Amino acid sequence: MSGPIPAIVLAGSRPGPDPLLTGSGVSTKALLPIAGQAMLLHVVRALRASPQVGAITILAQNSADLAAEPGLAGLTDLHFVDSGQGISTSLAAALPPGDDPLLVTTADNVLLTPTMIAEFVGGAEDSDVAVAMVEREVLFARYPQSKRTWLKFRGGWWSGANMFRLRGRRVLPLLDFWGRIERDRKKGLKIVAAFGPWLLIGALFRLFTIQQGVARAGLRFGLKAKVVPMSEPEACIDADKPADIDLIEAIFAARRQGAIGQPL
Repeated sequence: MSGPIPAIVLAGSRPGPDPLLTGSGVSTKALLPIAGQAMLLHVVRALRASPQVGAITILAQNSADLAAEPGLAGLTDLHFVDSGQGISTSLAAALPPGDDPLLVTTADNVLLTPTMIAEFVGGAEDSDVAVAMVEREVLFARYPQSKRTWLKFRGGWWSGANMFRLRGRRVLPLLDFWGRIERDRKKGLKIVAAFGPWLLIGALFRLFTIQQGVARAGLRFGLKAKVVPMSEPEACIDADKPADIDLIEAIFAARRQGAIGQPL
């Protein structure tokens, strides 16, 4: 790796009411407090502590609300940009020129650590597009109570870990495609089917591994695509549901006590 790469944190709100915000007194999910701090602050601190990460951009529909968060005040190389309504179009507008790489994560990826970032960036370095994922046995070995969305392939069931590496503007065709299917992001087979019947058949009958499947999907756009398997189960635990919040709070408490290696 030649040097730090810029990062984008997707911190916008999806259409419709968010049950996590009911009675919270905050206007957007990124500012929801977990372990005494806004979600977004946990993510920004992990990124800033990583030597692999350079400037950080926060993308949200009303980025000024996030910029007013006291914990973010005065931080250098931290930028706030208003996004569009869709993730794919917002990312497309924020891509750096040329083929420079970009790290993407989300404001609800609150358990992110510099160690996770190093593992992902190192594993993704030779790709055009890479996605961090956790295999089900890795998660269930420590957190069997966690409920995720799984993609089933030969050799394992996989859940996304909310980290992506995009190699500049060459990924624009992929982002355009994603914009047409992102409403189905929680429906694994629909996502797989959108890449064509052969990928769907291969997934249904476990004809190939997820690494092979993602590589095939990338070839449709002329891209070298890969999965980076994450060794830490916490990498795929984001804050989507009240049960997630409870588990994340317990994990933060265990981290403070130095007991994170034990099942919860």
